[in-house]
Amino acid sequence: MASTHVDVPGKHTDTGTALVETAAAAIQGFDPINKIHQHLCAFHFYGDDMTRQVEAHHFCSHQNEEMRQCLIYDGEGPSAKLIGVEYLVSEALFLALPDDEKPLWHSHEYEVKSGMLFMPQVPGAVQRRDMEQVCKTYGKTYHFWQVDCGDELPLGLPQLMMAFTRDGQLRQELAKDIERRYEISFEEEREKRKYMTGPGHGIHPLANGAGKGRRLELREVDVPPVGSVPRAFI
Repeated sequence: MASTHVDVPGKHTDTGTALVETAAAAIQGFDPINKIHQHLCAFHFYGDDMTRQVEAHHFCSHQNEEMRQCLIYDGEGPSAKLIGVEYLVSEALFLALPDDEKPLWHSHEYEVKSGMLFMPQVPGAVQRRDMEQVCKTYGKTYHFWQVDCGDELPLGLPQLMMAFTRDGQLRQELAKDIERRYEISFEEEREKRKYMTGPGHGIHPLANGAGKGRRLELREVDVPPVGSVPRAFI
């Protein structure tokens, strides 16, 4: 998929920069990036405005069996823009979070069982094995680049994003567009995922914003002078 139609300002990468990149790539290690093993595609909406809906391509790596971390792009091509991050955790890790933290996380049960969260180009039988696990998880997502506004650069505060939890929330034109481009059917996949189950204790009432809109706000605070910061002695 092509990324969103946003032209990033600045001159094209020149030959000198490309040569440096090539040399660095031959010498340096990229272990965190090389751990990425999975591409998930889904949709997010802004925590304070469900009408603002964004296609989100997640490139994920596992930290362990209960936690994975994903870089989120607006597409999967070479010009795709890095627009956010998402952390996925097991139900057990989510339940251990403080209650005032839980509303920042969203459930994945509906996304998975509806078919709208999928792994592009991966055969259905293969991706369903992982979707069985994702269905039970919770995610915390921030977007830094509001490409839906046409921003040429990442502007403003990070935006807390949420996931859909029931039918009728995702705009049909977005659903039909992605089904056409990837030659998939959400409804067909929904039927094949009927057997899947969400969190063992049910979706926590404090998840998904605790049923309310959520957004970040910037507040001015006094910063203590450097002299008042405790110093560590060895």
